[in-house]
Amino acid sequence: MQRNTPMLEQVRACRGFICDMDGVIYHGNRLLPGVVEFLNWLKAERKEFLFLTNSSERSPKELQQKLARMGLEVGERHFYTSALATASFIRAQAPGSSAYVIGAPGLLNALYEAGITMNDVDPDYVIVGETSTYNYDTILKAVHHIQQGARLVATNTDLTGPTEHGLIPACRALVSPIELATGKVAYFVGKPNPLMMRTGLELLGVHSGEAAMIGDRMDTDIVAGMESGLKTVLVLSGCTTPEMMAQFAYRPTLVLDGVGALAQTVKTQEQ
Repeated sequence: MQRNTPMLEQVRACRGFICDMDGVIYHGNRLLPGVVEFLNWLKAERKEFLFLTNSSERSPKELQQKLARMGLEVGERHFYTSALATASFIRAQAPGSSAYVIGAPGLLNALYEAGITMNDVDPDYVIVGETSTYNYDTILKAVHHIQQGARLVATNTDLTGPTEHGLIPACRALVSPIELATGKVAYFVGKPNPLMMRTGLELLGVHSGEAAMIGDRMDTDIVAGMESGLKTVLVLSGCTTPEMMAQFAYRPTLVLDGVGALAQTVKTQEQ
């Protein structure tokens, strides 16, 4: 895709970078090509960067450890997840409330630290995130609680997620049966919700006009960056193909095969 273009130079000149993880940095437990070079470039150029992921399964510490197992040393402060964003949203809306949660430990821990208690009897909220323990019984309980007045919140709108074995159902697919059975529409906290993007920019410490959003999804990463005033980079290492881009009315600032293209261009020009 695009290489030495004015748009590429504009993106490289940004002071800060917000990066998705699944499909951008790794597939499952497999590090993607060029990521090491990209991270080294960020550090060498003293760029501010934040990994902003819609995945709610892991805590920032767990994500840090996951990258460390892949050979990447990144501080815990460089991670922000939809689980943290969801917990922050619930705490702001209803401090001290309770929830029935369909999700992984990353979501449960974030809610607990925000003062949200677990409740499978009469919860204020039903909260849905990614999990491997999703089953018919959890759907029945969620539907029952919502029929009794609980409000439905989901961590993100991702329909699928990339793994080393291909695409798998993600949060949007898991919450859909609950929406259909209850007639209620979930409130989605993760990208492209501006709540999460504003927090990401605050953590990055850079104005939107000096930042770029890098992701593999047109319907979350790219639209979130565009609507928040960031330059946008679509990488083709995850969910989106060039043919799929035609389905959308908007376009990213730049399209690259992977994040390594940013660092590789620098090396090429310096040789």
